[in-house]
Amino acid sequence: MPVDRLGRPLRNLRISVTDRCNLRCTYCMPERDYVWLPKAELLTFAELGRLVRVFAGLGVQRLRLTGGEPLLRSDLPVLLEQLAAVSGIADVALTTNGTLLPAQAASLAAAGLRRVTVSLDSLRPDRFRQLTGRDELAAALAGIDAAVAAGLRPLKINTVVIRGGNDDELVDLVEFARRVGGQARFIEYMDVGGATHWSGDQVVPRREIIDRLGAHFGGVAPGPASGSAPADEYVLPDGTLFGVISSTTEPFCAACDRARLTADGRLYLCLYARHGVDLRSPLREGATDAELAQLIGATWLAREARGAEERLALAHRRPLAAAPELRRDPHLEMHTRGG
Repeated sequence: MPVDRLGRPLRNLRISVTDRCNLRCTYCMPERDYVWLPKAELLTFAELGRLVRVFAGLGVQRLRLTGGEPLLRSDLPVLLEQLAAVSGIADVALTTNGTLLPAQAASLAAAGLRRVTVSLDSLRPDRFRQLTGRDELAAALAGIDAAVAAGLRPLKINTVVIRGGNDDELVDLVEFARRVGGQARFIEYMDVGGATHWSGDQVVPRREIIDRLGAHFGGVAPGPASGSAPADEYVLPDGTLFGVISSTTEPFCAACDRARLTADGRLYLCLYARHGVDLRSPLREGATDAELAQLIGATWLAREARGAEERLALAHRRPLAAAPELRRDPHLEMHTRGG
């Protein structure tokens, strides 16, 4: 297993299977128009399977399928079944906005999916429409019900918390997650990719989230140790768990063991990285598995990425990229690299 220059092993791989999405969330895709990856450049299922076998040979144990919205990729259960069968892969998870889960949850579970994370930024129809650009709250809630019915556990419910946008729903979201048998996870608003309208005063830091929930529920205690997981877990007096991902104000770069693979085969070592390594070209030009493993391993061995920490140290922090830059290089988008 390769270990990078900061002593971090390569254990987790996030795979963006498509850059397309059916929502237009304000913190990810707020612009009117987007430059999409050419379909001919997207990795086939066979190519993705081959790369995952190479990554597994290097020590990767966990996969997460992301997008864009991954359920827009046709025949996703076919891919999932292939990946779940790769030797060395112990876990395959999925992050989705949930709107397409009603039609797909059962087939995904049958293909080997065991757990799912659903993004849900509001429980209020008008606000959901404002935050996502679409009137799809009912579909997202039906997707959560479908995930529960299909036995996809644990069920995580992710919320990007934006001051003045949805930060008054923290308690409601914890209670909703508890009712459906899931766990609420709150994500600090990040200044990366399509967050072209980000500003620091919109960030609700972890400490404030914990204090607000503690004031309502009567206290918050630390939960189980999270290891390299991005969320720190906390427990309420009745035993309810919730998580906070504090990438903006209290980064966890020192424990980050995740690589990201875009739908067109670029390898990124950090969500904030400006450049990725092209794996599609050598893959299609006849590279052997050993040669691909050497390229991936050497890339990880040279890794020094700690993008969130570097952003935190900036004296004047602005969005990572402006809209014109994203149009020139869509690989900077979160929906392209599987934020």
